[in-house]
Amino acid sequence: MKKFLIVFMTILAVIAVIYALLIIHARWRSNPSRIKTYDTDNPFIVSSSLMVGHRMGGGDAPEESLMALEMCLDGDNVPDILEMDLHITKDNRLVLLHDDTLDRTTDSLYVFGKEGLRPEELTLEELKKLNIGVSFVDKDGKTPYKDLHGDDVPDSLRILTLEEFLDYSKARGNFSYIIEIKNGGDYGKRALDILYSTLKERNLLERVIFGTFKNEITEYASSSYPDLIRSASIKEVVEFYIAALLGKKNYEPPVKVLQVFYGEKYFKFGINLATARVINYAHSHNMAIQYWTVNEERDMEYLFSVGADGVMTDYVEKAFEVRGRVE
Repeated sequence: MKKFLIVFMTILAVIAVIYALLIIHARWRSNPSRIKTYDTDNPFIVSSSLMVGHRMGGGDAPEESLMALEMCLDGDNVPDILEMDLHITKDNRLVLLHDDTLDRTTDSLYVFGKEGLRPEELTLEELKKLNIGVSFVDKDGKTPYKDLHGDDVPDSLRILTLEEFLDYSKARGNFSYIIEIKNGGDYGKRALDILYSTLKERNLLERVIFGTFKNEITEYASSSYPDLIRSASIKEVVEFYIAALLGKKNYEPPVKVLQVFYGEKYFKFGINLATARVINYAHSHNMAIQYWTVNEERDMEYLFSVGADGVMTDYVEKAFEVRGRVE
């Protein structure tokens, strides 16, 4: 029994040491002087970090709404890239919405008397009845749009279509976009067909980075639309990270852009995709590396200092202030 306890305690001690080392690695912040410069033809590898309005700055205004878009594009500090999520509707329109259901961000329960409704179950006309700002909490902790329903909902808080979003942003400049399709399966494939057709018709293919967390949609995009710039899948990010840590010589980059997570909630897993080693490895393989969702000032400061190619944030104004101090 005593021998068993000694072995057991030794194993626990080894696990504890390994975990401690992983946490130290996860919180490691490289010296910016270690970042190297490489010759590149990748337009998303930049010398000054691109500012990305995550959900069009969903911390400053209701996410993915016209109100958020107006705040992003009509202010003094305009992001370089706008990030959004798309769902397909029952009548095959693409609308801006992050969640798979309408519960969190809209008043769908009030309007339709039912929880768990998905956008693909409703037509665009039905979705336009909703208030997309009900759950927004402002800097004072208030929910100023919670009680707006029906005719009281301003147009700036009604669900946006892809076309409305593109028309509004085009009128205010030549922006790049990060567009994620949230649907999977046949819905996701149909959504991608519509998205690709829309982007090609508007000559926007070179200014869009497409993303999805659905493996079947990644495969469909690669096989059906090879000219569509896409970000790496989760599997591809894992493969890249291992290759970077090992300094793998024969690594073949699958995409032009890596969009990866960074922040406190990931550090507990010992993952750090923002060290000089990782960034240099990405750039040496002609891949840009962009980080989400970066809302803490300390994280912003670090990523700007090491020349992250893109910083996605819900708080665009705050990020501009931080970048101004760092660069």
